Amino acid sequence: MRDTISTLKAITLILAMALGFWLQGPRAHAATSETLVVAGGCFWCVEADFEKVPGVLGAVSGYTGGQAANPTYKQVTAGGTGHYEAVEITFDPAQISRQQLLDLFLRSIDPTDDGGQFCDRGASYRSAIFAASPAQRQMAQQSIGAAERALGVKVVTPVLPATRFWPAEAYHQDYYKGQSLVLTRFGPLRQAKAYDRYRQSCGRDQRVKALWGSAAAFAK
Repeated sequence: MRDTISTLKAITLILAMALGFWLQGPRAHAATSETLVVAGGCFWCVEADFEKVPGVLGAVSGYTGGQAANPTYKQVTAGGTGHYEAVEITFDPAQISRQQLLDLFLRSIDPTDDGGQFCDRGASYRSAIFAASPAQRQMAQQSIGAAERALGVKVVTPVLPATRFWPAEAYHQDYYKGQSLVLTRFGPLRQAKAYDRYRQSCGRDQRVKALWGSAAAFAK
């Protein structure tokens, strides 16, 4: 009987430990994730690009860099809030590094344009990298330096102090794969199709390929 009780206690202890590890698993994974906030013009495009990258756990469209609290899309694009259209990228550093993401980012935009990006003009559409620490700033500056050497011209994309990131309205999230019907200048289209038509007509991929050649990231 004592042997049976001892065995049962041992099994119970093992099961309890296993359950503890299982419960801690998601927390441990979450604890290893990091975020990178960048602005690269239309946040639909940046979100769509980076959600395809292995090691990226998710991307959220939003606003940052300005002073206005709870900004709306209308307020930001109208100007005066100081906010950029930006994307918060959550990634697993064990699968992809911040430096790699920064290099991809710079090769997915026109970092020589300080007036916006592609067909989207104005302060809210300018490019930027947001750094939350001196180490992050240094990494961003290293990637910018490498981009300047590769292009042979000055990169105007700034490294700015990270401020609060405000997620954009729900209809902006995952716009590139949405199936809601929207009215566009091309007529009524599903969101995913409207996104494709917008990206093509805006000349984003064409400009990135012309600037970066074979090093262009994400350009179709």
